[in-house]
Amino acid sequence: MYGLLRSFYDEPSPSRPTPRAWRDWALVGLIASIAVVEGLLRTDLSWRVVSIVVAVGLAPTLVWRRTRPLVMIAIAFGVSGLVPVLTGAEAGLNTMVFLLLLVYSLVRWGSGREIVFGAAIILAKLLLSLVLGTISLAETLTGIVVLFSVGALGAALRYRTKARMRELDQVRLLERERLARDLHDTVAHHVSAMALRAGAGLAASESQPSAATEALTVIESEASLALAEMRTMVRLLRQDEPADVAPSPRLSDVARLATRAGPGPDVDVEITGAVDDLPSSVETAIYRLAQESVTNARRHARHATRIEVRVAADDTSVSLRVTDDGQPSPVVTPGHGLLGMIERADLLGGTCQAGPNSGRGWTVTAVLPRTAAR
Repeated sequence: MYGLLRSFYDEPSPSRPTPRAWRDWALVGLIASIAVVEGLLRTDLSWRVVSIVVAVGLAPTLVWRRTRPLVMIAIAFGVSGLVPVLTGAEAGLNTMVFLLLLVYSLVRWGSGREIVFGAAIILAKLLLSLVLGTISLAETLTGIVVLFSVGALGAALRYRTKARMRELDQVRLLERERLARDLHDTVAHHVSAMALRAGAGLAASESQPSAATEALTVIESEASLALAEMRTMVRLLRQDEPADVAPSPRLSDVARLATRAGPGPDVDVEITGAVDDLPSSVETAIYRLAQESVTNARRHARHATRIEVRVAADDTSVSLRVTDDGQPSPVVTPGHGLLGMIERADLLGGTCQAGPNSGRGWTVTAVLPRTAAR
């Protein structure tokens, strides 16, 4: 039990969003306006000016509720606890319900120790008001239940987001390892080419010195490429697992995705442009992206009859476009396959985007630089 409580206390805060967004300031302005209107219209307030000033003065705490949740809790509930001490009454505006946002933010964005200290401050304020007689025991218990419910909501979203981030990290890790295995095949190809050229150069060195010079030139080029791709592979590989030595797919294998018979939509493939001298890592990436896009279209595009795969290469980049004519799934949250595609394109210095068409269908577009592996 002690170990569980200690782990909760030592839990770090999750990564926090950018502070002082314009939406937060708009929310502060809205709450301040409502507080002023409520304070002027209500006739049952004994300390009207104090209530309005407290509500308006505490509204800006919402701006820093994500980045400084404990400090904002201390300010808001400290001032709220000071009011009954000085006036003998609570700041009675209903607008003060916005303090629940601070409680939510404390549990959602705070560290374990911040949550503990913040809960102690909130509980101390409730007990102080109970002792001073400004709220009844029933109101105190009701307040505790409401605060606990808000905190439970923050905790649920906090751990749901954490679980989602773990899934995304796993997807990125698997895609990096997969790309590293593909690069392994490329490096093996370069090393094999160097070995063959070295043998040919040695055999012809006595009778044809120029052939040896040519072989050394090719070996130098292949070694530079192999070294660059080896460095990329070392950066990508994250686990001590042997690389898969199965041949990596090439750009020519994209044509094998085409089908014009059998169940499911027809797949039409067209490859245009100068694609003869592409780096192996780019060819493999284009194939993987096309393969995943076609698989997703077959799986999720309802009533699709046709899938078009278009690969075009120019002097600087290679682009891929996969379009279907089906009805896209109503679920728009990116799945693991799409996240892996985006990660693969990003690792090679390119981009990958996916989204519904203006009418029917779904389109995946990817652009990779020709020299990604170099």
